[in-house]
Amino acid sequence: MGLSLDLWDEVTVTTREAPGVNITVTGEGHDTVPHDESHLVVTTLRQGLVDLGYDRPDIGLDLSARNRIPHSRGLGSSAAAIASGLFLAWGLARPGEDPDRDLLLTMATAIEGHPDNAAPAILGGAQVAWVQDGQVRHIRLDVLPEVSFRVHVPDRHVPTALARHVLPVDVPRADAIHQVLASTLLVTALTSAPQHLLAATRDWIHQPYRRPLMPESADLMDRLRRAGVPAVISGAGPTVLAMGTAEMLAAARSVDDAGFMVDDLSLGGAAQLVETR
Repeated sequence: MGLSLDLWDEVTVTTREAPGVNITVTGEGHDTVPHDESHLVVTTLRQGLVDLGYDRPDIGLDLSARNRIPHSRGLGSSAAAIASGLFLAWGLARPGEDPDRDLLLTMATAIEGHPDNAAPAILGGAQVAWVQDGQVRHIRLDVLPEVSFRVHVPDRHVPTALARHVLPVDVPRADAIHQVLASTLLVTALTSAPQHLLAATRDWIHQPYRRPLMPESADLMDRLRRAGVPAVISGAGPTVLAMGTAEMLAAARSVDDAGFMVDDLSLGGAAQLVETR
């Protein structure tokens, strides 16, 4: 399960006869992302062109990215980049056609290895997504309009690969049972019973093991939860995501969040192919 927030990257591509790629990046990651063919949007775009039958997948590209989603912070920047590359590939290969979002989700899942981030990026809102019989299936959750979201973004970066590496292969049976119950409750809390969000957002099987990688975030999450604010580590971290009604989030005023960039966000829409020409 994942959800999209109204935090957007904007990516533009223009084809040219000269081979290779020219990349301009502003905003998040402008000084750290590669500016060559290994850029994630470019590699995804080119793979998308191949999969969609474009006759010149190696065509020269001018790519411009205005990034707002923080990198290596647990906010789905990689999924957003993959969605961007696939939507750009669709615009080049199928100009004038509405994107087939189910097809693009299948393609994105093949690249990412799982659909939990790709589904909300491509479809918008909150999504439960899974792979069954080789197909990506998904259900949209109707999140209550009174539920809003707040992110607390630290300066610390935590690579997703490192965050996955510290997770154990096996977890205690009791923890697994508690996690299944909380996940079930989370669906109900988001869609009909927000008063249960605090219980529904408790985690047993990833946050405890990742604490040493993000001690400031773990401490902030603990203090928010003690104040009654439903808070979690977003994705692989280290961003802290709080969710709830206005009254719930107001309880955060008593919590010191110095050192974090705080942004109030609402549930986001789906990726959009703005213009093709």
